[in-house]
Amino acid sequence: MTQSDLGLGNVSLRRCGNKMGGAPWRRPWGESSCTNAALVRSPPQEARGKLTCPQNTCCRSQSSPSCERWWMVVEGMMGGDSRQGSTHTHPHLWPPLNGTFFAEGKKSHGPTKRQRKTQKLSVAYEASDNEKGEGAKPPEAPGWEPPDWQQQLVNIRTMRSGKDAPVDQLGAEHCYDPSAPPKVRRYQVLLSLMLSSQTKDQVTAGAMQRLRARGLTVDSVLQTDDSTLGALIYPVGFWRSKVKFIKQTSAILQQRYGGDIPSSVAELVALPGVGPKMAHLAMAVAWGAVSGIAVDTHVHRIANRLGWAKTATKSPEKTRAALEAWLPRELWSEINGLLVGFGQQTCLPVRPRCQACLNRSLCPAARSLGGP
Repeated sequence: MTQSDLGLGNVSLRRCGNKMGGAPWRRPWGESSCTNAALVRSPPQEARGKLTCPQNTCCRSQSSPSCERWWMVVEGMMGGDSRQGSTHTHPHLWPPLNGTFFAEGKKSHGPTKRQRKTQKLSVAYEASDNEKGEGAKPPEAPGWEPPDWQQQLVNIRTMRSGKDAPVDQLGAEHCYDPSAPPKVRRYQVLLSLMLSSQTKDQVTAGAMQRLRARGLTVDSVLQTDDSTLGALIYPVGFWRSKVKFIKQTSAILQQRYGGDIPSSVAELVALPGVGPKMAHLAMAVAWGAVSGIAVDTHVHRIANRLGWAKTATKSPEKTRAALEAWLPRELWSEINGLLVGFGQQTCLPVRPRCQACLNRSLCPAARSLGGP
């Protein structure tokens, strides 16, 4: 470290001419037991902000912006030279550049006792702004995550490797007409999701086939009377309510979105008959965007059985928030289809097949549900 590193220019760094009996000098700027008071002043302006301690006690002017540069506590010997310095200050009081003054020490707010022996000093360095890097953040404390979740996930992937659950052939991504224009495909994805609520995938797929056979577009649905539309979607769950929601939503899409569907979760959930799970799945399937974890009854049930929520949750939306709090985002798009199929084949709502489950020794609920 040189004078130029500190920004001191050609200032001569020497010792004070008043001998102090070999006592170390460890004072804030402007304070010293030196008898020549005229020599004890603040450092010049060019030195401020360069020689500062972590609490700004080395510069009485308090002009130092922060302690993010080299900092020190002075531990040196006074005496030897009595020549005067510049007219505005006395640079001889500055510590010598002998490699011993960039040190970490305790704060000193008043006079200290004289010491017969000098203390050994350790060198400390605080990184500058450039070295810290722009946008650097302190490391965050790790948050909560369920024990064994990674092995549980690996086991579920293994059990689902066949991709032979109903959701794998009859889910929303399989119910639209791939040859239709993009806007029509997105509308068909949304309708299949609306029909799927409280309905098995096989029933939903059958209803979508009947609708598509008549030409499933916004205009065709609005031109179909309610009784005919009800007959086409029956026996999906709550089919009467769904007839009303489909008609209302189709009218909104025609008037506000030109027959297309919204491209945000907030706008999707504002549509009649569209909930958060449908909105997140529509974003994923129709728009190719991961906006959140789609949680249905299967995901809600399995997440609680595996202990994937810090505390037990009572609704799918609370389960979604609990999962998104710890599950890595790159897994969000996978988790719905993975757990839905697992719930359809193994982790059934009633009488789950724990004996055939690879997670039977890792699942907190397995013992009470029939596991080992």
